[in-house]
Amino acid sequence: MARVVSSVLREQPAKQGVLMNVTISGITGSAYKKIAKPILFLQKPDGIHTRMIAASKVLQRIAPVRSIIRTSWAYQNETMLQQTVAGVTFKNPIGLSAGFDKSFEVPEMIKAVGFGFMEGGSMTYDVCEGNPRPWFYRLPKTESLVVYAGLANTGSAESIARIKGYSLDVFKDFPLNISVAKTNSPQAASEAEAIADYIGSLKRIKAACVGQIITLNISCPNTFGGEPFTTPEKLERLLGAVDGVKLKQPIFIKMPSGLSWKEYESLLKVAAKHAVTGLTVSNLAKDRSKIDLKDELPDTVKGNLSGRPTAKLSNDLIKQTYQTFGDRFIISGVGGVFLAEDAYEKIRLGATLVQLVTGLIFEGPQLIGQINKGLVRLLERDGYTHISQAIGVDAQNK
Repeated sequence: MARVVSSVLREQPAKQGVLMNVTISGITGSAYKKIAKPILFLQKPDGIHTRMIAASKVLQRIAPVRSIIRTSWAYQNETMLQQTVAGVTFKNPIGLSAGFDKSFEVPEMIKAVGFGFMEGGSMTYDVCEGNPRPWFYRLPKTESLVVYAGLANTGSAESIARIKGYSLDVFKDFPLNISVAKTNSPQAASEAEAIADYIGSLKRIKAACVGQIITLNISCPNTFGGEPFTTPEKLERLLGAVDGVKLKQPIFIKMPSGLSWKEYESLLKVAAKHAVTGLTVSNLAKDRSKIDLKDELPDTVKGNLSGRPTAKLSNDLIKQTYQTFGDRFIISGVGGVFLAEDAYEKIRLGATLVQLVTGLIFEGPQLIGQINKGLVRLLERDGYTHISQAIGVDAQNK
């Protein structure tokens, strides 16, 4: 399926509301960095994540709270940023990456802070407790987290039931991208078992009619069996089985990092033969020897790195993918997004959508609105009237 992008124009809101949003957003960012972040960073990141989800579950039930958050932090003038991609409408291109809301518990809060979409999960067929704690290790100077969660989630049956329990208004103008992976257990370690695990979750999703996008996570390395579908032959067999489910939603693949371009391209050639609409580029950085670490990282800390260390690798793969495959795939760029400039670089290299989570932790909850406002400024600076005009301009084949 070729990439389909169209702009959608909406009436602009009053300037007064935008100015108030900018002011509160700036105050929030300053307060977060000077007061909240130093206190939070004294605590273990696993505990902070757990408490943040718990608090958000409570607060998102209170409509006035959601309204205040949206008015204070979300960017209110998204005319230049709204687009319809493969039949799905996005108010803005900035989405939450998978791994934060593992079991789809806080979509209303994620929407309120200004994200244009969210990727929840990854969900697996069976309940998965994940790897032994700790799941996260913070690298403040490197602006990174070492992640070792191991696909912890409540399983696809419970997660789908939870999604079904939300009002339809929650996902109105806020697409839900459901990330699906194989269960992290010895019972799903073989290729045949892993395929059955994926297909079982996909059939549940299809029967429940949930999600606007489905992402196949083939690149979580911290699991039993590693990454079995990062070779062309095995990916062919997985995608053949996925084709047989006949999902109506656009299908993305979350791509691995650390492969040579030849290896990476071989996977894309397989994907291009199947009902794959897009690619999420790319997953966590694995090779610590190639990362400019500014913090001490003991060998005993397990996991792979998010945030700044992933930026260049992600950008290089986005550019090469766009140059090689053009509009065959929609690209969702993820890795090292802390500023509007970071998101804009990915868009100019070929990404239609951009995802983040680590930047939110380091910069504060107002970041999403600031990025969207910054994207409009950057588009206007470069003479564009809509975000679609900037996609891939720095990756055009000469």
